[in-house]
Amino acid sequence: MSLAGKTIIMSGGSRGIGEAIALRAARDGANVALLAKTTEPHPKLPGTIYTAAAAIEEAGGKALPLVGDIRDDEFVIDAVAKTAEAFGGIDIVVNNASAIDLTDTAEVSMKKYDLMNDINTRGSFLLAKSSIEWLKQSDNAHILTLSPPISLDPKWFTKHTAYTIAKYGMSLVTLGLSEELRPFGIAANSLWPRTAIDTAAVRNVVGAGLVSHSRTPAIMADAAYEIITKPSREYTGQFLIDDDVLEDAGVTDFSIYLNGGTEDELALDFWVEPKGPHNPELTLH
Repeated sequence: MSLAGKTIIMSGGSRGIGEAIALRAARDGANVALLAKTTEPHPKLPGTIYTAAAAIEEAGGKALPLVGDIRDDEFVIDAVAKTAEAFGGIDIVVNNASAIDLTDTAEVSMKKYDLMNDINTRGSFLLAKSSIEWLKQSDNAHILTLSPPISLDPKWFTKHTAYTIAKYGMSLVTLGLSEELRPFGIAANSLWPRTAIDTAAVRNVVGAGLVSHSRTPAIMADAAYEIITKPSREYTGQFLIDDDVLEDAGVTDFSIYLNGGTEDELALDFWVEPKGPHNPELTLH
């Protein structure tokens, strides 16, 4: 199944994984609406909503940059309406926008707690909710949220409970909507990386030293493409890991996604277990 002529509305997307997903879809000729705030380049955050839109057009898609805050109800509702008007409907929602702060409970500010939950959980819920009536009209509707499988292993709560709550909240959106929207043929799935991915969050928050222990955003883009091109009535309610998705699709060589290091030097991401022997020092927690 191709994404030619399909319309994606995505939170974030001006850089990193979101932009990579948008560009992969654009190669098929997809329409992509980006909801993002970045209009001016930042020393630590390369790329803007406009540079991403230009890249989408260059890749063969059509772009609609919509500048605003995913926490703003009126902006999101208006952005959904503008997307549907520009492209004749909406087929796919990608909940990509996310805030990260790894501070422990004693030190994290409630402002940061609210920011993470408002962008991650509430933002995902709002964008999906606002798009439902258009998704019902699609012949293959998907909601894809970039969030982890929910593990209640206490080790994932030892250092950053606030961030874990915010990311798990996104996953609960997937869990709830997958059942609520199943009768309408609208799929809701989550996708998460097995390893660290070379993004601004890894470079600026998690640790710049992990860049060579990361994979490129292309692995998430390819995995997302596999998910959103599947029949929506048959593939929903899944909490998926990028390399599992691609293995199921027949990929055997993952070296193409390396970011300067080697396979046995990759850092394991939050909330996932290794597939084989792994250095525990290279586990994000």
